[in-house]
Amino acid sequence: MGNPTAAMLVIGDEILSGRTRDANMHYLAGELTKQGIELREVRIVSDDHAGIVDAARALSGRYDHVFTSGGIGPTHDDITADAIAEAMGAAIDIREDARALLAEHYRAQGSELNAARLRMARIPEGAALIDNPVSIAPGFTIGNIHVMAGVPTVFQAMVASVLPSIAGGKPLLSQSLRIYRGEGDIAGPLADLAGRFPALSFGSYPFQKDGVFGAQIVVRGFDGGQIDAAMAELAQLLEA
Repeated sequence: MGNPTAAMLVIGDEILSGRTRDANMHYLAGELTKQGIELREVRIVSDDHAGIVDAARALSGRYDHVFTSGGIGPTHDDITADAIAEAMGAAIDIREDARALLAEHYRAQGSELNAARLRMARIPEGAALIDNPVSIAPGFTIGNIHVMAGVPTVFQAMVASVLPSIAGGKPLLSQSLRIYRGEGDIAGPLADLAGRFPALSFGSYPFQKDGVFGAQIVVRGFDGGQIDAAMAELAQLLEA
């Protein structure tokens, strides 16, 4: 059995328009890697109900877990909860436990739990709430889809809330070596080395520093001993 797999569904016109730079994918990828869950795919969709439904169904059927970010706030374009409910074939309505959390939060702030804020208590039937210690309004998990806010501080808090409940696998290990040669010079030896270590992943990432070109070689895998052996061979190849 391999490690669990995951996908991320990023939702929001502001991401696709370039007005907002997404930071949540980078954070989620790092946290999943530490837990031994392989992030295999990331999709970005607009604030379009049908588009969210289609993407959620496709990813849910292909991967062990789907993590969404964005579209669960109080405004009219926050449609993620309704779309995910449809994708999973669930009814959705204001849920009393979510309403109670919001009511206490806004009461303590001296603010009104108005109709707009109450939208954040709409939870699909059968879903489990995801704790939000930052701004209280919860995310939720239904089936294998974990629905979370798009604001990075809230997203990170929700990830911390949900990950302990998810079984992981072997953490992915990596080592890297920076060389000052062009990728064309090392492509052949690197391909030969990758063939001798089929359980490892070899990546080459070009860079330029002070006018000099080079490449960062990254070796990834689950066996630290194999990575050490591959890095030692890599160093010898480059010296030769």
